[in-house]
Amino acid sequence: MPALAKDVLFGPTSRYSKPDAFHTLVEDLSKVLGPTSGIDSADIDPKELQSLMEEYVSNPSEWQHYALGDSSRPYTRNLVDKGNGKSNLLILVWTPGKGSPIHDHANAHCIMKVLKGSLKETLFSWPNQSALNNGEPSPPEVKKETVYQENQVTYMSDQLGLHQVTNPDPENVAVSLHLYTPPNAAVYGCHIFDPKTGTAAHVKQCHFFSDRGRKV
Repeated sequence: MPALAKDVLFGPTSRYSKPDAFHTLVEDLSKVLGPTSGIDSADIDPKELQSLMEEYVSNPSEWQHYALGDSSRPYTRNLVDKGNGKSNLLILVWTPGKGSPIHDHANAHCIMKVLKGSLKETLFSWPNQSALNNGEPSPPEVKKETVYQENQVTYMSDQLGLHQVTNPDPENVAVSLHLYTPPNAAVYGCHIFDPKTGTAAHVKQCHFFSDRGRKV
């Protein structure tokens, strides 16, 4: 198993003086989101944002400046761009064999692209709130499991259910690009769910591990 640096899995490099495909993608996503609102409004098509992310071919030399990791954590959330204040574009670095808890998306849309390695997404149904209100367990039920490979893209929202993302590789990190709009989780937090009972716990503001390549 290769050695993993505790604080940085991909060391910061100097910013590019010339535009590259990754930073062009960042600018294009911001342009689509526009000056009005995120894709919660009727004038924005999330498929257009998804298509832009699908067109980009991952090149680590273009995004590694942002991909700061910590092997003592399951994953890190690294801010790349705030999209005119209408979104958060993040790079997540996933520790080998680790993943997220089951969680919602705070009424936001999420588009995820794998930049390196592979990620397993498990989609769950929402717990039965009536059962929970009566003190009965209602564990989230698995609806679908999908493994996404490098350059594949997927879309997620609360309307589709809950999900959990894991890095299935026991030896190598995975890296993914996530667009959240509106950026509700960063502002209001989100909910994580107990896999055995379905009980939700509110997690306050989801903090960033780094901000545009600088550890915070």
